[in-house]
Amino acid sequence: MDFLAKKTDIAGSATIQLLDRVKELKRAGHEVISLSAGEPDFVTPEHIRTYAKRALDEGYTFYSDSAGLIELREAIAEKLRRDNGIEADSKNGVVVTVGGKEAIYAAMMATIDLGDEVIVPDPCWVSYVPCILLAGGQPVYLPTDLSSNFRISAERLEETITRRTKMLVINTPNNPTGSVIHRDELEAIADLAKRKEFLVLSDELYEKIIFDSTEHVSIGSLPGMEDFTVTVNGFSKAYAMTGWRLGYLAAPPPIAERVVTIHGHMVTGACTFAQRAIALAMRDDLTEKTVDEMVAEYSKRRDLVVDELGKITGVNCTKPQGTFYAFPNISHYGLRSADFALKLLDEAKVAVVPGDSFGSMGEGYVRLSFATSRDNLTTAFNRMRHVISEIHN
Repeated sequence: MDFLAKKTDIAGSATIQLLDRVKELKRAGHEVISLSAGEPDFVTPEHIRTYAKRALDEGYTFYSDSAGLIELREAIAEKLRRDNGIEADSKNGVVVTVGGKEAIYAAMMATIDLGDEVIVPDPCWVSYVPCILLAGGQPVYLPTDLSSNFRISAERLEETITRRTKMLVINTPNNPTGSVIHRDELEAIADLAKRKEFLVLSDELYEKIIFDSTEHVSIGSLPGMEDFTVTVNGFSKAYAMTGWRLGYLAAPPPIAERVVTIHGHMVTGACTFAQRAIALAMRDDLTEKTVDEMVAEYSKRRDLVVDELGKITGVNCTKPQGTFYAFPNISHYGLRSADFALKLLDEAKVAVVPGDSFGSMGEGYVRLSFATSRDNLTTAFNRMRHVISEIHN
């Protein structure tokens, strides 16, 4: 007898599977350079680790409120007001989650009914569509491409909306493309959301990893959007805290209340001493200083990657405005993205993520993470050039 639920018959994360393959090759003795992981290579800043040790010594080892420590929710509300222009109710409108991924999943579970349509940009981060399907929704793809630097067109969006549209997912800065949605584009999207009455889930996990004085705008800060927006963020990327599993969302209180119920049944609450540590860190000026230092290094790596890609015949890549990803087009070589990535892994021992992992519009691209040292990047490109030159010939 088959006891498996049909609703969970979904593909695993391509990025996690690739990371597992890299680990296998390393265990077998191969010197693999991974440009696949969506994870900072920096260790969590020392002062945050110190706060966590102190929290353990102070006895923060019991359950917190399911919604999160109130001191952390207050710090998050202050941050949202100061940095994003979002007025969030720290008591009833902010929920601390086990990473940003749980915030996204719980928000969808709280708002999506069977058959509701959720519009997602294509290409997009690998977990949005599985979360939509698990919540009972129907993903509707909104194609984006290199001609607009993968940003959402309000005109194309309006053509995609139906009477069953419940939610639009936006991600800015964007994984995998590194693009940032401009203010005027967000204003057009906001006008549509209010007029057509659908919810916007805004994933802003990379908001602090942004380059060249590019402006990050939170759609939840725009006039009238407080009732139409769920803002998701976290600490994994900007603060190099992936293993701590702390994220959060800000939402209208009725949605946040439902999220707390779902979140409570799933995980009870997030790790208490980690919450205490980040609550202290958010009010410590040293935290933003360390973020600025990491982003400055990412910017140098971004420039190195773009420069190296520009030296390879047939590769086309726009300069990422944010995140630590580049998304070059490699269709010139006549290989599918998966075959191109496999060739680099097998022959150059360099891991990249095939673009079609992020949707059909990602075919012909690969995602390179520059969350690794400049020495590693230089070595990786030296290896890749040799393999790619053989394809070109």
